[in-house]
Amino acid sequence: MKKSFKLTALNKAPARQVDSVKHEINKYIARERRKTVVENADFWDFDCKYGDDAASAIKIDIADISKAIDKTVAEDKLEFYIEILAKPGHKIKAK
Repeated sequence: MKKSFKLTALNKAPARQVDSVKHEINKYIARERRKTVVENADFWDFDCKYGDDAASAIKIDIADISKAIDKTVAEDKLEFYIEILAKPGHKIKAK
């Protein structure tokens, strides 16, 4: 997913639009995790980038997406760019 989201909508309150955007992102992540894992991989991992636009996007952890969106809302910005790419993940064996 490589997409710019607007945080304002004509037919929704701003808080509902933010919830809608978060829901769409979480739905995408869940859909990707349900896909069959490729051979020699244990799970689906994700590379994430977040920023005001594609050129200024920086790498973030998947767990920090919601916090980044909340920070964007607190700064009164009207849109943001997010990139979420699935990749095969491997478990690290504990010693």
